[in-house]
Amino acid sequence: MYQSAFLQKQKNKEEIKNELDTLEIQLFRMQNNIKEIAKKSEVISIDQTPEEEWVVVYADREENTWQLMLNSCMEAYKGNWHSALQARLIDDSTIHIAAIKGEENKGYGSVLMEHLKEIAREENVQYITGDLVERDFDHVDRLKHFYKKHNFEVKVDHEEKCGEIIWNDDE
Repeated sequence: MYQSAFLQKQKNKEEIKNELDTLEIQLFRMQNNIKEIAKKSEVISIDQTPEEEWVVVYADREENTWQLMLNSCMEAYKGNWHSALQARLIDDSTIHIAAIKGEENKGYGSVLMEHLKEIAREENVQYITGDLVERDFDHVDRLKHFYKKHNFEVKVDHEEKCGEIIWNDDE
């Protein structure tokens, strides 16, 4: 019994050491990644995924088009994003999402969506919209779950294989 408790304590110490080593590596990469990203893009935030992975969120903004991108600090920045959200300002009250691309099921899309909503609030934009199109229908249930999780109204026409999403900041 004593030996088992001792081994458990040792394991916990080893797990903690591994977690600290991983965190130290991520922080080192974060510093280097931010330096490289800031040469070309606007660094918006340092954030963490639900799995406690540190990421750098950055943007390329032109007059009416925005691309929010994310780079994981688990890897060195090599000029490519791990996830990106492309949107355009339709008018003073509406941002339209054109695409969300990148690695799936890592929480990257959620991090980017929260930052898009934050930008919308800063710019006094009330609505974020988007379209579901035929190419989305092989994963439409996953998209519905994602958008509903982020407080979007989701309308889907399964027969026509189309749909729309709407987020209203007043709700």
